[in-house]
Parts: sequence; C-alpha cells; structure tokens
Amino acid sequence: MDTASTEQLLRSLGKQKGPAPVHLWNPPYCGEIDIRIAADGRWYHEGAVITRLPMVQLFSSILRRDPDNHFYLVTPAERVRIKVDDCPFVAQLLDVDGEGASQQLRFTLNTGEQVIAGPDNVLAVGDDSNGAPHPTLHVRHGLCALISRSVFYQLIELAALVPLSEDDKKDIKNKGKDAKLVLRSAGKDFDFGAVCADL
Repeated sequence: MDTASTEQLLRSLGKQKGPAPVHLWNPPYCGEIDIRIAADGRWYHEGAVITRLPMVQLFSSILRRDPDNHFYLVTPAERVRIKVDDCPFVAQLLDVDGEGASQQLRFTLNTGEQVIAGPDNVLAVGDDSNGAPHPTLHVRHGLCALISRSVFYQLIELAALVPLSEDDKKDIKNKGKDAKLVLRSAGKDFDFGAVCADL
C-alpha cells in the first residue's frame, strides 16, 4: 500500500463513524501490506509510526480477525493482511460507572474507542510467554485489547475476594490458594484468578 492508495482509502471511508460491518463483507484477498501493530498498540506503515490518530482510527475500524487467526484490513472491495504483534488494541484508561450489581467497567482504548466489559466484551487473564499475567478485553469479532499495567492494577484493587469452592481447591493450579479475585461489570462476573488471601 503506497501513500496514494492510503489517502484514497481514507477519503473513501473518511465519513464513517465507528467500526465498519466488516463481519458482513467477503471481498477477495489482495495480499499482505507492510502495516504492523506493535505490542504497545502503535501502528507502523513501512517501518514508520503512523502518527495521525484519524488514520489509526480508520484502519482500526476496518480491522478483522479471520478464522485463519490472521488480521486483515477489510473493505467491501478488498481484504489485505497485516501483522499484529500481540493484541490490536490497548486499554489505557478505566472508568467505573455505578456500584454493586449495576457496576460497569468502561475502558478507553488507544484509538479513543470505549468498551464496557460485559457478556459480549469479556475480561480474561491468561499468561504471556514469560508466565506473567496477560489481561485482555474482548472488543469485537475476535479482536482483543491488551489491558495496560496501570489499568490491570486498578482492576485488582476493584476485585472482590471470593472463597474458593472445595472443587476449585482440588485444582492443581490453585494449590495453596484459598480465594479468587472476581470483577463485576454489566451484570457479569469475571474470574481474575486464584490467590492466597488467608481467609
């Protein structure tokens, strides 16, 4: 993708607000282009950082992850593959709306998009290649945001300690632990892992 075609894409989709219905489009595959999303959420084109936020917002609005586990920029006319180092988004800010059963956790992504964790936007914690926590938020259609370290610490502070059930205690991964961290948002509880809390 050269500068001219990038500008043409921006003009053709520039009036679009929010994510495009890329899950409904089935255009032909047109190869791979030199665009990469780094683990910190920065977008690169031909090795240079894309500094124009509107361009990043546009590209992220037409991003799709296909069953082959690759990431594509998709328009009604074409589908081109890009590289993604980790997650295509980063959740940089957290706002807590309401409390108790009505609490909602609202995340602001590096693109400015806001996502409320809930049944369709699941919070999860896995492990990265070094065994460190890898917290994510499902954004849409298989696309996830990596939760930044500062936001992850906020979530840990917000989490409730819930005693492990006897069945959970038998799980080898919970050995020596007696509670789990649970977060609630939009009526759904999210398990953030077992801990030793000396309950």
